[in-house]
Amino acid sequence: MGVDRQQIEEFLYHEANLADENRYDEWEALWTDDAIYWVPFAKDDPDPSRDASIIYDNRARIGSRLQQLKTGVHWAQDPPSRMRRLITNVQIDESNESEIVVNSNFLLVELRQHVQNIWAGRTIHKLRPENGSFRMALKKVLLVNNAEAIPRLTFLL
Repeated sequence: MGVDRQQIEEFLYHEANLADENRYDEWEALWTDDAIYWVPFAKDDPDPSRDASIIYDNRARIGSRLQQLKTGVHWAQDPPSRMRRLITNVQIDESNESEIVVNSNFLLVELRQHVQNIWAGRTIHKLRPENGSFRMALKKVLLVNNAEAIPRLTFLL
């Protein structure tokens, strides 16, 4: 499969839109069975087996995180945050027949209980081609402020 930059960008925009719109079932369907959702703490390239992470979820934990959000009893997201994210500087880092590594920058604006927060960083996606689209094997979110005290992340980055 040849790498189609526009198709990759459309996938990233779609994934961001699903998260912004709290469309959890559709967002969850984008993940592979062996997926990792990772937000490192303090460093951009730590060893997750030895270093602390803000989030380090395997596929089962991604599902349970989404179940909590869908119940409506997750007090930290009642009502849900209003969010919009911008995805920029999309770069295809490496690719082969089975996996494509894509880097991009993001800016996420979150409104929660009359307070607007701005989150920024770089995302590394490992995408696997499947049925004319992609599924995520890895989403690694490198927050600009990952070494600072940050508010609790109760939504999807």
